[in-house]
Amino acid sequence: MLAATLLAAGCGATKPVAPDAKPTPVTALDADTSASNIVTVDLGGGVDPSYGATPMAERVATLGLLNKRNGAARDVVLKPGKAMRIGDVVVRLRACERTAPWEQEQYTGAFVQVDVQGSDASWRRAFSGWLFKERPALNVVQHPIYDVWIKSCAMTFPLGGPDSVAGGGAPGSNDTPRSSAKKSPAAVGDAPEPTTPEIAADNATR
Repeated sequence: MLAATLLAAGCGATKPVAPDAKPTPVTALDADTSASNIVTVDLGGGVDPSYGATPMAERVATLGLLNKRNGAARDVVLKPGKAMRIGDVVVRLRACERTAPWEQEQYTGAFVQVDVQGSDASWRRAFSGWLFKERPALNVVQHPIYDVWIKSCAMTFPLGGPDSVAGGGAPGSNDTPRSSAKKSPAAVGDAPEPTTPEIAADNATR
């Protein structure tokens, strides 16, 4: 009887807490914050928190689309949130990103979704995820007919890099720090503007 009691007590024992263990601090993010308590915090001098990078909706991505059956390839130029239909395939761009020019490693990526229409006239999602220009093997479109890859993401960065963010000085003052970082590439306005609607029909030869 005693053995059974000790066994039961041993099964229910809990691991003691280390004496030097510290409780997890409670922050404001742990509370249920209502919308009325959320405020927008602006950096000094009106600087955008993204360091002046082109907003997502204004970026332009160029994707490559290949029809493996006939070897036909074409460029698909889209803005995030837009899509293009070419025959029985729809390519949709959700986002595109490019590493800032002052970063050591350069990457270009796009979040792409590919829908293909089957012989039963129903649409099926063939791919959804990030594609990377410099690391194409990280994620590939696995489809017997179509292949999609990222070629470029047209966006701009501030001329002086992150060091050029104003420190809260008065507008027009000369105390804004400068940076020796190389200048950004050509403006996104130089890139071709997509001429397709939300889903543009295109009867190109497949």
